[in-house]
Amino acid sequence: MDWFQAVALAIVQGLTEFLPISSSAHLVIPSLVLNWPDQGLAFDVAVHVGTLAAVIVYYRRDLLDIVTAWAASLRGSPATAQSRMVWYLLLASVPAGLMGFFQGDFIEAQARNLPVIATTTLVFGLLLGFADRHAARKPGKRTLDFKVAMLIGLAQAMAPVPGVSRSGATITAALLLNMSRQDAARFSFLLSIPVITGAGLLKGAQLAAGAAAVDWALMLVAAAISGVTAYLCIAVFLRLLDRVGMMPFVYYRIALAGVLYFFWLA
Repeated sequence: MDWFQAVALAIVQGLTEFLPISSSAHLVIPSLVLNWPDQGLAFDVAVHVGTLAAVIVYYRRDLLDIVTAWAASLRGSPATAQSRMVWYLLLASVPAGLMGFFQGDFIEAQARNLPVIATTTLVFGLLLGFADRHAARKPGKRTLDFKVAMLIGLAQAMAPVPGVSRSGATITAALLLNMSRQDAARFSFLLSIPVITGAGLLKGAQLAAGAAAVDWALMLVAAAISGVTAYLCIAVFLRLLDRVGMMPFVYYRIALAGVLYFFWLA
């Protein structure tokens, strides 16, 4: 991988990690369509560290309040919505962790191809559109509880399949459960923290166990670029969310699926 490819893929990772359009699909597409080399394990770890840093920095005040309330509840203080959030995030991450542990190798071997990515991009894009129409007709007032968190966590378990989109699946589930768009996006983004952390630790352990040479300068630049891009993406997305809804991303996914089907059939 040369510097141009690394910078381009880092920007793609930062733009797509939190938008409901599937970062894994967009990182696979260049290798399938443009014959770019696989980015490799070290690059995956670097750009995920960057996006993890972005969401932590963006929600730093929320996270401080959540952790403080959770620590107080462990010392005997009454449970609050803030303190329960830690448990919701941890428990909702379990299905995705189990899916990655038991089916990760199968997905890696069988699902990283154009027909699968095109189909998941289309199907889950249409589901997102249905959920957004539902949210527009029935403004969401449901608050987060254990049941809602676990159902969103089950939706997130589909995220390892390229084209599904972790944020897309979780926001779709939250909207169908009558959460507001802002609440759905906030929980989806916070839910990325344990998932990205777990995946990063696993990949980091695999990287440490390997003997491949790593271009650390390239990895640091990739991490920084993906982090800055992801932070800006979160900020713009949340600011425009109530105004534009999810339909622009639905139309994008439909168009992208058409392009991918063309490349596959051609």
